[in-house]
Amino acid sequence: MDSTKTQRFIERGSHKGKGLAVFTSGGDSQGMNAAVRSVVRMGIYLGCKVYFIREGYQGMVDGGDNIEEANWSSVSSIIHKGGTIIGSARCMDFIQKEGRLKAACNLVTRGITNLVVIGGDGSLTGANLFRQEWSDLLDELLAHNRITKDQREKYKYLHIAGLVGSIDNDFCGTDMTIGTDSALHRIIEAIDAIVSTAYSHQRTFIMEVMGRHCGFLAVYTALCTDATYSFICEDPAPLNWDKKMCAKIKEARNKILFMGAGS
Repeated sequence: MDSTKTQRFIERGSHKGKGLAVFTSGGDSQGMNAAVRSVVRMGIYLGCKVYFIREGYQGMVDGGDNIEEANWSSVSSIIHKGGTIIGSARCMDFIQKEGRLKAACNLVTRGITNLVVIGGDGSLTGANLFRQEWSDLLDELLAHNRITKDQREKYKYLHIAGLVGSIDNDFCGTDMTIGTDSALHRIIEAIDAIVSTAYSHQRTFIMEVMGRHCGFLAVYTALCTDATYSFICEDPAPLNWDKKMCAKIKEARNKILFMGAGS
């Protein structure tokens, strides 16, 4: 063993003075608050000036009180709460370039060039576009005297880290996205509660779960609850898919009843 090998770690205050902001965007999911807490406290440990951006991209565009400096106690007692304490909202303004110009101006004014985005596919796609346009946005802001030359030079790079907050578990490269485990837990709780009624009345129950274009929740729910079938909807949905699904369920129910009668 090499005795000269030293352990590497991030030193306290190693990024002192840098501006970092965290925001949650799109649909809320359990675990977002835990992620926000981790970002804020790690940022403070590193010496960064940490900000909340409230109401997602809309807060970034609107600026003002929506961009608020956070401290250690700002994220106390939130780790067990569902949803997100800093709010989340869909933002049509950010889709337009003028909206992104306003957002860039608000960030530069506060010295923020490091963003942590907690959201799903649309949120992360928007963040990537924002990063790609950053230099052009600053040039335009400078041309209209909305920022100074010093600000243009000092904040010329935008760094973005994305945390996938989505119950669908539909992002490549992650074992389980933020919110998936809690969603699966809630679904199984609901099925455990309703299965007694299904047995009492000898009825077939259809449970619909979310998942967008990903069938993770549907498949894992079926495995965990001993479901007879798991249907993953195609996109676009085929003609008469609902009738075909009902026919499959009826066929499965008849088989079960027949097996019961012969036992």
